[in-house]
Amino acid sequence: MAEAVIVSTARTAIGRTRKGSLVGLDAFELAEAVVPAALERGGVPAADVDDVVLAESYQGGGVIARNIAVRLGLFNASGAATNRHCAGGLTAVSIAAGSIRAGMDRVVIAGGTESLTNAARSSKRDATGEYQPWMAPSHPETPEAPAFDMSITVGENTAREMGLTRRDVDEWTVYTHERALASIDSGAFVDEIIPLDVTLPDGTTKRFDTDEHPRRGTTLERLATLPLLHPELPNATVTAANAAGLNDAAAAVTLTSDDYAATHGLTPLARIRSWATAGIEPALTGLAPTLAIPRALDRAGLALADIDLFEINEAFCSVPVAAVRKLGIRPEIVNVNGSGASLGHPIAATGARMVVTMVGELRRRGASLGCVSMCAGGGMGAAMIIEIV
Repeated sequence: MAEAVIVSTARTAIGRTRKGSLVGLDAFELAEAVVPAALERGGVPAADVDDVVLAESYQGGGVIARNIAVRLGLFNASGAATNRHCAGGLTAVSIAAGSIRAGMDRVVIAGGTESLTNAARSSKRDATGEYQPWMAPSHPETPEAPAFDMSITVGENTAREMGLTRRDVDEWTVYTHERALASIDSGAFVDEIIPLDVTLPDGTTKRFDTDEHPRRGTTLERLATLPLLHPELPNATVTAANAAGLNDAAAAVTLTSDDYAATHGLTPLARIRSWATAGIEPALTGLAPTLAIPRALDRAGLALADIDLFEINEAFCSVPVAAVRKLGIRPEIVNVNGSGASLGHPIAATGARMVVTMVGELRRRGASLGCVSMCAGGGMGAAMIIEIV
């Protein structure tokens, strides 16, 4: 069986939605920046690209991957769109890896693109025949799992299920901002980020090459002054700070078969050891990583102790805290570069961004194995094991 190896990675810096540096670029334009960058960095001839798989979530439906393939002259790459909510970008990478391991494709560019700033708005006919604003629900609405309030469905429910306090999640919030800012300040992300020259709403231009969501001066004392999103709930924990950001970004990786890489003189950065998804009742969405991670480890023939680094996306900070406690992971090897609450959570791009960052951090440390995982709206979870080669 062929191995699926990553020969290049690329991402944009992460912008803040509606008021950040990427407000002038839509999801198509963000993808148009990272796909050719991943291709160029990989040293793969454009004619050899068999497919482009990109996650998209709030872009109105369609196949951005095919649109971008055509824009870039990759006419032979059909293109595919995938949507698994927050896990979409990771799913795109696993689809590409699966096709390569099955011997169906040799070269696939995979990732995700998200512009929440410029997200499409939908409408649907009501009982009177009039069109009203509409958004597709991630799951059927129930009192314990609101379809459009993840602060309850994920954040509060996870905290309550695991007995977490507001201090528990606020302490993680401080930690993730410290780790994100330390990574930015040390230049850890420089090689993975594609600088973009962007035009701001006031007409000025700037070079955008640094994640802008992390907030300096994040302390427990400051966090304690923030209002709860649901003060009516007993032992509530969720604030705007210990939840993921709303963000814009794109990320992509070039995957090839190991045989293709060897034949073409390419140096693989990492290989995909395994991946897994998991379903759980929507009210327990935040615990989905605790199911997906063991499943991915088992498929790779690995134990928890074999993993050098984890990133467990901070849709809410209760999610990684819950996973650490439930699975017995050492917290100091989790989210060492920050994650959703600090770096930001550009939904469809997040999983691919996590892969990009994990590959870079493992190589910087001379480490071998990393696991990226997240929950996703509607009671879904995903995990992937990456090994440096």
